[in-house]
Amino acid sequence: MIDLFDAVLSLSPDAEICVRDNEIEWIVEPVVKPTKQEINVELIRLQAEYDAKEYQRKRAAEYPAITDYLDGIVKGDLVQQQAYIDACQAVKDKYPKVGI
Repeated sequence: MIDLFDAVLSLSPDAEICVRDNEIEWIVEPVVKPTKQEINVELIRLQAEYDAKEYQRKRAAEYPAITDYLDGIVKGDLVQQQAYIDACQAVKDKYPKVGI
């Protein structure tokens, strides 16, 4: 989940802030301090970017361990290698890219 802290630091990486009760406390102000409107626009942009990558997070949680594939390579076991590829494809099919 994206919050004000993320949005401010995205716009002003050199800023030092604290967010309390949805209010920004500037500890070290950046050279150019973003406006509330700029922060809100950035918050929406970052959240949309985060939401668009949900399929990546779901896939990562379900992909088989790469060591299964590497073990198949070391042993020269084509069946094991193909099983790994098939398992990865099943995860990709379960969580397709959306809106891309």
